[in-house]
Amino acid sequence: MKGTLLRGGKKGLDLTWTLGKVIFPVTLIVTILQYTPVLPWVMDKLEPMMGWLGLSGQAAVPLVLGNFLNLYAGIAAILSFDFTVKEVFILAVMLSFSHNLLIESTVAKKVGVSWWIVIGVRLSLAFFSAFFIHLFWAGGEAQAKYGLAPSNPVEPEGWTEIIIQGVQTAGMGIIQLAFIVIPLMVVMQFMREKGWLDKFSEWLAPCTRFLGMERNTSMTLAAGLTIGLAYGAGLMIQAVEEDGVSKKDMYLAVIFLVACHAVVEDTLVFIPLGIPVWPLLIIRLTTAVLLTAAVGFVWNKLQHNRKDTSHEHTYHSL
Repeated sequence: MKGTLLRGGKKGLDLTWTLGKVIFPVTLIVTILQYTPVLPWVMDKLEPMMGWLGLSGQAAVPLVLGNFLNLYAGIAAILSFDFTVKEVFILAVMLSFSHNLLIESTVAKKVGVSWWIVIGVRLSLAFFSAFFIHLFWAGGEAQAKYGLAPSNPVEPEGWTEIIIQGVQTAGMGIIQLAFIVIPLMVVMQFMREKGWLDKFSEWLAPCTRFLGMERNTSMTLAAGLTIGLAYGAGLMIQAVEEDGVSKKDMYLAVIFLVACHAVVEDTLVFIPLGIPVWPLLIIRLTTAVLLTAAVGFVWNKLQHNRKDTSHEHTYHSL
């Protein structure tokens, strides 16, 4: 048991260091940028686009903050404005698909998935979902009534306080990462050595097969669904190194998870907005399943055709 704890703890520390080297500088830079003219400039450029999605110009603020920072920043920004119920729901759906882009896309690159694919899929899902909700939902024009609102942080004064706040925010992110990743790696090491992971993979095999993946991706999906894309990346890295997860399966797993990850936390955080969260969860999960299954079907079909062509060429050459 002691050996298992030591081996799992070492893996947790290694993964915390690997992910921390990404999370700390990105969080620090983005936290500082929100007090410079950069983010306001981005918001100003996005404002004309908001009308196409059924949103007012003010909606650019939570979208930019949510995508550059995190969901909590986006939600706090929504609570600062008077939006209609429809606008709040559209913003919630968009932010559930697309948030914390810089960190989560950079972390995904650590497992070999191109960051532009992650960003492209997430932004596409966000904007297409908003467009179709605006197109087909005729109601929701009443003023939104928000529930519990988070406390507003004290605005820093001067560059010294801004940098200190950035360092504190980034540092707390690393501490939170360590508290999640290290125990997770210990538990995973224990389950691996007991042979429980193989049984779990067998239970999830029908689901992964439907999505076009092998069963050794089951733990990657479970981690991303429960603890999120950024924190679940630690388990993804381990899966690539130890479980032999193929490049195709890792791409499919990431496509699924960019549409639907941390389903409990990322759904519950929208409760303060006063909107029903079940439709939000259903939209995310349905989109993730259908998108991944479609991409997996096409990818496997192309691989099968490529193998057939290769066999034909070999036969003719003989």
